[in-house]
Amino acid sequence: MHIQTWLVAACSLLLAQSSFAQQKPSQPPPSQHPLLLIGASFAEGKTPYHGADAPLGGVAVGFGNYLSLGQALTRHRKLPGYVINEAQAGAGTFAHPFCAPGAATCGPAGWDSYQTQLDRALSRVAMPPTFSQHTASYVVVTTANDCLHADAAGVPQSESQPCTLNDMNASVDRLVAVGKFALAKGLTPIFDIPPQYDNLDLPKFQAAFGLAWVIGESDYKQLRTLSSTRLKAELPGAIVLDIWKDYTHIGDGIHPDVASAEKAADVIARHLRTLDR
Repeated sequence: MHIQTWLVAACSLLLAQSSFAQQKPSQPPPSQHPLLLIGASFAEGKTPYHGADAPLGGVAVGFGNYLSLGQALTRHRKLPGYVINEAQAGAGTFAHPFCAPGAATCGPAGWDSYQTQLDRALSRVAMPPTFSQHTASYVVVTTANDCLHADAAGVPQSESQPCTLNDMNASVDRLVAVGKFALAKGLTPIFDIPPQYDNLDLPKFQAAFGLAWVIGESDYKQLRTLSSTRLKAELPGAIVLDIWKDYTHIGDGIHPDVASAEKAADVIARHLRTLDR
């Protein structure tokens, strides 16, 4: 009797194991996939090196005492920590050289465009043999330096001028193009909305970095509204999040403090988790 009972139990266990082995392994939800990140200093605190050259001598925001959004996303308890961060402190949507204050020429160091950043991020998660499929589902695209200050135009600061409305629209055009490219590759782009002007101190930032000029309050508000409005209207498949709400800078007038970066990462993480349902 005991032998028969044992045999029945053993057969049941073998059948269960066989059935389990035939099942396909469950796939993690998209929020647990690698998360791509492109942008400027909100996303990454380090300026890029190209060989021996780097903008601003290679300095990092806060001289290393800075929690970027990329680092905050890596640490977030509701995310797996798989962050592919190709952002560059000081970058704009278009490639341009570093133009030191008072210098008559620019370069040789500079920044890559957002499109180049995205190309590199995608290459990190492309699967063989065709490399046309990717393990990522989302790319976070953060605020660029376009139009914010004199070293964002790619010409000597003495020759640069604050952006016109056409310049602002051209900057948003490049963001839209990056978003469309991401969607075409099967990724959902997530755009941020820049902080409120009153939460920054751009004149302090100008003085700290010796910039010839920084964007004025009216132009900043116009650019902020223009970008969020156009991104929502022209990229219905994208996500636009106000991740910098309740923003505080680190004391330099522009970059987020630890609490602001952690809050921004939490907004993104919570939104991704809701999309899993």
